[in-house]
Amino acid sequence: MDKKFLIDMLNKVKTDEIDIDTAAEKLSSISYEDIGYAKVDHHRSLRNGYPEVIYCEGKTKEQIAGIMEKLLEKNSNILGTRLNEESYEYLKGKFKDLEYHSMSRVMTLKVKEIEIKGKGEIAVVTAGTSDMYVAEEAAITAEFLGNKVIRIYDAGVAGIHRLLSKQDELRRCRVVIAVAGMEGALPSVLGGLVEVPVIAVPTSVGYGANFGGLSALLTMLNSCASGLSVVNIDNGFGAGYLASTINRL
Repeated sequence: MDKKFLIDMLNKVKTDEIDIDTAAEKLSSISYEDIGYAKVDHHRSLRNGYPEVIYCEGKTKEQIAGIMEKLLEKNSNILGTRLNEESYEYLKGKFKDLEYHSMSRVMTLKVKEIEIKGKGEIAVVTAGTSDMYVAEEAAITAEFLGNKVIRIYDAGVAGIHRLLSKQDELRRCRVVIAVAGMEGALPSVLGGLVEVPVIAVPTSVGYGANFGGLSALLTMLNSCASGLSVVNIDNGFGAGYLASTINRL
């Protein structure tokens, strides 16, 4: 339930298109709706500006479907992260127009047009092609939340000329998301090239001493570049959400 939905309903009461009892019934679940295994937060878009997002990992396909049904009753677009193929096969038979982005394991279902609310562009940059699965989670999230996104992939420090050739594109953006595994040096380089916030995303890409992304995480946390923030390992969603919030300011 977003602000537009609420205003439309109140106007309908004012013009006698719906009665007060009907409006009261619709508003009864404005805070959250308890469906047993989940408390669906319908108020989140009014409170935070963004609807609730479904984290699918660890949920059964039936639970995901139940949450989606409740969100759709409130005319909400749906974003789900970490959705596996088995659950997608089940859900696509129940929900028309469901889209699945297999690389990022993100699902989207749009029942209304997404309004562009970001004031500029967000750049999503990866160190290597292997980091794209996290980068796409970030990019799709940012687009779903109403932003224009440019993608610059496979531009890491092993061939830094690839990154330097994109400086004009990077400098016109309001936020940069830097996605890197291995040693995780890319965000520090970007932090020295642009004057906007850089959001660093360590990935679990790398050989044994990468420790599943821990080495990249520590590199990013210890960066000497100013204006750098760091999200958790493989957390493309968190980076996309944060970038969108910054881009709306």
